[in-house]
Amino acid sequence: MRFRFVFPLVLGATALVSAALLRPRLRAALAPEVETAAPPEVETAAPAPPPPTATATASTPKPPPPPPPPWAHENPEGATACAPGMVLVDGVYCPFVGHRCTRFLYEDRDVCAEYAPEVICEGRLSHKRYCVDRYEYPNLEGVYPVVMVDYDQAKHACSVEGKRLCTTEEWEFACEGPQMWPYPYGTKRDATICNIDKPHPEPELVLFSRPWAISGEVDRLDQRVRSGELHRCVSPFGVHDMTGNVDEWAFNARGKIHEKPYQSGLKGGYWGPIRARCRPMTSSHNQWFSFYQVGMRCCSEAAPPSGRSAAGAPPKSDFGVAGALPSRRVRPLELPPR
Repeated sequence: MRFRFVFPLVLGATALVSAALLRPRLRAALAPEVETAAPPEVETAAPAPPPPTATATASTPKPPPPPPPPWAHENPEGATACAPGMVLVDGVYCPFVGHRCTRFLYEDRDVCAEYAPEVICEGRLSHKRYCVDRYEYPNLEGVYPVVMVDYDQAKHACSVEGKRLCTTEEWEFACEGPQMWPYPYGTKRDATICNIDKPHPEPELVLFSRPWAISGEVDRLDQRVRSGELHRCVSPFGVHDMTGNVDEWAFNARGKIHEKPYQSGLKGGYWGPIRARCRPMTSSHNQWFSFYQVGMRCCSEAAPPSGRSAAGAPPKSDFGVAGALPSRRVRPLELPPR
């Protein structure tokens, strides 16, 4: 009797447990199918850049060039009288100028550290008016001047631009100014103003006879600076780098073609510890000579001034008209003590 009641009870309990376990599956099976799409992936965007400021959008302005030194006064008439990139030189030139050195830097090489302020002028004065390149060839600010150019190549390069080589007198006047200074900036030598007095190794001359070795030797010896880099190395007329940096070819009218002194003169000196003054000239090299420190500069004729009289008289200058000796600038020249 006991088993008769127990079996139905056990069977009923088993059915209830099974129903409880199957209920969720049955509900899912009977419910309508609903597609549940996965939420789309959201890309995290980078933060937006801040709005550009006026400083960021506008190009950084180039700093203004340094002012010219107080002794340099470029003639504004040059803008119309000369080609672009050239400076007008207009004034009275003295053919023979004497200075007295009061302190030598290297007396055996005629390198003077300081001159007396007095200057003597001899010979007939002449009025000169012409244009000269502001910088050494290729006459571009911020560019190294050319070297390894001979006299004939220099003449040709100038002629291609409708110019010519400066005469030695033109070169001197553009350098010394109406004050007849020994240096373009005054009477006291200053290696911080122009590219001068740099020690350098001796050139291996044999390498200049070997075309494949010339470039390397020039690079080894080179101590040029870019044109205009030394902004104070400027003459009273506004011409840059006339002493130091590179030697410059000029036409020596008193020279000869086939023997010394040659018509092919070198003016100004280069970066080494040499004279590097306005008046001295090297006339011992013929027209085929080229070297690691030899460059050039061009001159040209200037347009006549607008105020020239019908008779063609030159305008007055600080020294008066051509031919008048400025006695206020002449002082006795004393020889230096020996």
